[in-house]
Amino acid sequence: MAAEKALSELIDISSQVQAAVLFDEGGSVLASTVSAERAEGFAAAAKLLWEQAVVVRGEDVAKLTQLEAATADGSVFVVREAEQTLAAVTSPEPTAGLVFYDLRSALRSVGEKPKKRKAPVKKTTSKAKPRGSS
Repeated sequence: MAAEKALSELIDISSQVQAAVLFDEGGSVLASTVSAERAEGFAAAAKLLWEQAVVVRGEDVAKLTQLEAATADGSVFVVREAEQTLAAVTSPEPTAGLVFYDLRSALRSVGEKPKKRKAPVKKTTSKAKPRGSS
């Protein structure tokens, strides 16, 4: 699925998500639900948040798969798979498990390759020979 479509669907299905940005390992924006200027700042902040969480936890970057930062005004969620990261902001006190599920689903749908449709199998009927003919 195209990245823009996946984020659009995320906003439609997840009432708690207010904005989202998808970016690569280098921080380059791949898709977003906000203006290009805002998306760049959002991606940079989410990337920095992710990097600092790794430092604070003292873990290998590969071990961290998701994070949430909550404030009185709302939360920031960040999930990563392979080379792509999806960050989102929500309203205050979101249902974290549901938001993480929705973000992961959107991220996975971006990585899916379109399925090729198989050509329908044509039924062939053989004409039966009339009885008694050779």
